[in-house]
Amino acid sequence: MSHDHDHDHAHHHPIPTNFDRRFAFGMAINLIFVLIEAFYGWQANSLALLADAGHNLGDVAGLALAWAALAAGRIRADDRHTYGWQRGSILASFINAAVLLLLMGGLAVEAMQRFTVVTEVHEWPVIVVATIGIVINSATAWLFLAGSKHDLNIRGAFLHMAADALVSLGVVIGAFVIMGTGWFWLDPVISLLIAAVVVWGTWSLFRQSLHLLFDGVPKEIDLVSVRKHLLALPGVAGLHDLHVWALSTSRNGLTAHLVLAPDAAAPDQLLAQAEHLLHEEFNINHVTIQIETATYAAHCALAYTHENSACPGAMV
Repeated sequence: MSHDHDHDHAHHHPIPTNFDRRFAFGMAINLIFVLIEAFYGWQANSLALLADAGHNLGDVAGLALAWAALAAGRIRADDRHTYGWQRGSILASFINAAVLLLLMGGLAVEAMQRFTVVTEVHEWPVIVVATIGIVINSATAWLFLAGSKHDLNIRGAFLHMAADALVSLGVVIGAFVIMGTGWFWLDPVISLLIAAVVVWGTWSLFRQSLHLLFDGVPKEIDLVSVRKHLLALPGVAGLHDLHVWALSTSRNGLTAHLVLAPDAAAPDQLLAQAEHLLHEEFNINHVTIQIETATYAAHCALAYTHENSACPGAMV
């Protein structure tokens, strides 16, 4: 017996519809700021400011990608895409992280080359523009704070904008130090620090999104605990073919085969208990469980061992 149920209507943590407006507003103000920052970075001959403008441009593209993935996730499933386009949010997180890592690698190369040529930097434009950046990036990060707790895609947008606020703060501090000391070599040093901060903040997002792309178990799910709880259900004599994966950056799915004990209650009752358990303990709402007798489970295991059969539930 198989059963597939999704409780999203009651307990899933949906992304509020007003995140569309937040994405639009965040992209607009950041794109305007990128143009201002790039112009004054060029005028002031500040690699740190130009680097931050490039990073902010990457964040605008990242916000656009995350927004597109959010919209794709709303497309209804059909006969060709039975899960819909939910995985787009995972792909967006991965691309966002990968592009940022590449951009920071290019920045590091440029900063190293700048060490060989001492270049004077006009600091007041840098200070003014970077201060504006602190305000804009902090405000944009705040827009995504609520969604960052439940969605890796939204979390990526939040972390990048929060990191940008800190980076802009670093640019301001560095500019004041250069004004007081005349150490223009600090400009490429600050650029390298910017690259290091961004790589440090992005690496976790990169690893998590890559892990989910290959159907890895989401880090918030303890598979050992899931197995233990399912085996503890009354009437369950065995469990096999347990799989947990991410349907999107905010939804997880599970499939499993439960072997009935001889004195087990009605299968429907067991299914209801299992679904309630998985929802309440692990926030897994898309559940597919196959109920089978011990005889059937043993038959499949034997067939798989001797004939490499494709019998469902063969691997125990």
